[in-house]
Amino acid sequence: MQFDEIRALDERYLAETYARYPVAFAGGKGATLVGTDGREYVDFGAGIAVNIFGVNDEAWKAAVKEQLDKIQHVSNYYYSEPQGRLAEMLCKRTGAKRVFFGNSGAEANECAFKAARKYSYEKYGAGRNKIVSLKGSFHGRTLFTLTATGQDSFHRYFDPFAGGVEYAEPDMDSVRRAADGACAVVIEVVQGEGGVNALGAPFVRALREYCTERDILLICDEVQTGNGRTGKLYAYEHYGITPDLATTAKGLGGGLPIGACLFFGKTEHALGKGDHGSTFGGNPVVCAGACSVLERLTDEFLLEVEGKSAYLRAKLKGFDGVEAVTGLGLMIGISVKKDARKVAAACLERGLLVLTAHDRIRCLPPLVITKAEMDEGLTILREVLK
Repeated sequence: MQFDEIRALDERYLAETYARYPVAFAGGKGATLVGTDGREYVDFGAGIAVNIFGVNDEAWKAAVKEQLDKIQHVSNYYYSEPQGRLAEMLCKRTGAKRVFFGNSGAEANECAFKAARKYSYEKYGAGRNKIVSLKGSFHGRTLFTLTATGQDSFHRYFDPFAGGVEYAEPDMDSVRRAADGACAVVIEVVQGEGGVNALGAPFVRALREYCTERDILLICDEVQTGNGRTGKLYAYEHYGITPDLATTAKGLGGGLPIGACLFFGKTEHALGKGDHGSTFGGNPVVCAGACSVLERLTDEFLLEVEGKSAYLRAKLKGFDGVEAVTGLGLMIGISVKKDARKVAAACLERGLLVLTAHDRIRCLPPLVITKAEMDEGLTILREVLK
């Protein structure tokens, strides 16, 4: 099907929720995508941090196809081998005690918020239920996770929102003022949609200590930062802390929908039978693909991610029109003098896919991107910024 036909179907039948760029993709390999017209594009977006092994990854496809040949779905009334294997891998790699599987980052965060409230209710009784979120954060598009998103622009039209959420600046004085009656504080150690801003290490460590002293659960939202994106399996590792609950999605599935909430230490038994559930959560095909992803995120591979990050950042800092480079690992924010959306559109015209986050260019390339692909993309971006 040609691009004009695809666009016509989209504009006629799909909800008008996306401001799309004028391209449709038909295939590709690794960090190079191919449009329906046969044109190649260097991918600095990875489907918003999803395709961490790029497109057409042979090992991932083999794992998915092998499971498809067995059974495509199992109700959570029954046991599932891929689900058990993936949970074991996540727990052994992180030190978590248990995992709940959903279908998205928003669902993972919903699970974490519910678990935090139940933990606090059972230990302290009613009334200690506040979730403290940081300004500039993004935690999902369900009503609860949208409420916990600390950006006013997301809070139009949909009220009344869920109660019991308060926002703080990323400093301890602000958190202390907001935390009266709190059961949990939720953070992204790198705020992705909020501008690719990494939180300061002193603040994160002080917050961990503060939460521990008061038995307030610390939730780390690793939906975008997780699964090798920053050069660690999960980004909180850069800060030398362990959360009480962690959520992840995006890159874990390798391109299929999955969300996971990890329960550490004292939260191990926070949820019991009937407290939460999901029809498709932990789907065996998705979990089989996720096992393939996770087993290849080795220490050696993550060192390569750090090397690629250092290379890209060093190059970007020398570009005309770049004011700052932010983020961690291959989660890169670029503050530019031009309008970010116009820069992204101009890059697309020249064969490079980049994302935006407010006034910044956001780059989330596949972790397997080659030096040749990085250089090609950098050449295009440099030309556009000039």
